[in-house]
Amino acid sequence: MTAKQQTTGKKIAENIRMEEYTYPLPEERIAKYPLKERDRSKLLVYRNRQISHDYFENLVDYLSSGSLLVFNDTKVIQARLEFRKKTGARIEIFCLEPKTPADYMLAFQATGSVTWRCIVGNLRKWKGEVLSRTITIKRNEFNLFAECIGEENGEQIVKFSWKYKKISFGEILETAGLTPIPPYLNRDSEEIDKRRYQTIYSKWKGSVAAPTAGFHFTDQVLKELDRKKITRAHVTLHIGTGTFKPVKSPTAKGHKMHTERFFIRKADLLRLAENKQIIPVGTTSLRTIESLYWLGSKIKQDPAIEYDKLTIKQWDPYNQDVSLSRNESLETIIEYMDRYDKDKLEASTGIMIVPGYKFRMTDGLITNYHQPHSTLLLLIAAFAGEDWKKIYQYSLENNFRFLSYGDSSLLLPD
Repeated sequence: MTAKQQTTGKKIAENIRMEEYTYPLPEERIAKYPLKERDRSKLLVYRNRQISHDYFENLVDYLSSGSLLVFNDTKVIQARLEFRKKTGARIEIFCLEPKTPADYMLAFQATGSVTWRCIVGNLRKWKGEVLSRTITIKRNEFNLFAECIGEENGEQIVKFSWKYKKISFGEILETAGLTPIPPYLNRDSEEIDKRRYQTIYSKWKGSVAAPTAGFHFTDQVLKELDRKKITRAHVTLHIGTGTFKPVKSPTAKGHKMHTERFFIRKADLLRLAENKQIIPVGTTSLRTIESLYWLGSKIKQDPAIEYDKLTIKQWDPYNQDVSLSRNESLETIIEYMDRYDKDKLEASTGIMIVPGYKFRMTDGLITNYHQPHSTLLLLIAAFAGEDWKKIYQYSLENNFRFLSYGDSSLLLPD
């Protein structure tokens, strides 16, 4: 790719007009609660440019033997903590990501104190005093304190402390925290959300939003995949609140994409490198594996790149050389990991996928339905082309349920 072609590609991507990526979404079409049975959700099937529908329990019928599904095994944390001032004012602290210690696992294991980046509801009424609430865990009653100690990039830095040191912060969140369901559900979180705003294969704690495309999988569906010799790989991308951030600018250029950390183990990279038909489950899995391609390209250009600089910025894919094959990129990463004696790759991505993007790692996609004027809808339009409009219109006409607790789709473009 020449420098002129790179500049042109980026300019086209940045000038995508958001007014073209919307659709009418009546409030009653937003699924406020999950279905009783996960795999009884509807499944739209888009293949050979034709649209039909079935139920998710029959997903395996539409997948080829030997395909590889990629799952995001992040686990949603009970990230919202409520406090009451002595005046009765309610202060909600939404934990976004750990600051001290910065590692998620260490932050959840921390005892005594921990510091997080947070969004604070009713912030104007929090005048700097230390908040307190009583918590009981394992028959032990103690006070949890919250103190706002600073601000960074519009987020509050909150120090949590407690004197009962046999209890970890992870246990505190699990016991006293509330499920961070999406704001568009327009309701308080309930007990059912603890179980259902989570995939059955979730493993690594860290997300404040769920990889909702995975909600429809059940043990039975996974057994059917195994029976047909459809293999699985896992990535871990901890999803932040940026996934709900609407694009308010008239063009894609004016939107700052959120950056998220992701992890993938060498064994899963090797599965990707087997060159099967790769179908990510959800947009977070897709963004992760597409980011892997560009990381491989970066490493190829600079084999000595430092490990902590493995990041893909918003417009990097529209600037980089694209001469590598899928396998060449993955093999470059694996060689790099071997050189640094790493069994797990850790990196970050702020990749923004818009119409005009050429997919390098993705052959199909399992996904839910996304909000109008969102970066996720841009991704769907990039993957399905102009047919995204037909897909969404068909779904509206056939009473599909939309957004996080809504129905699913399998997209298999030509």
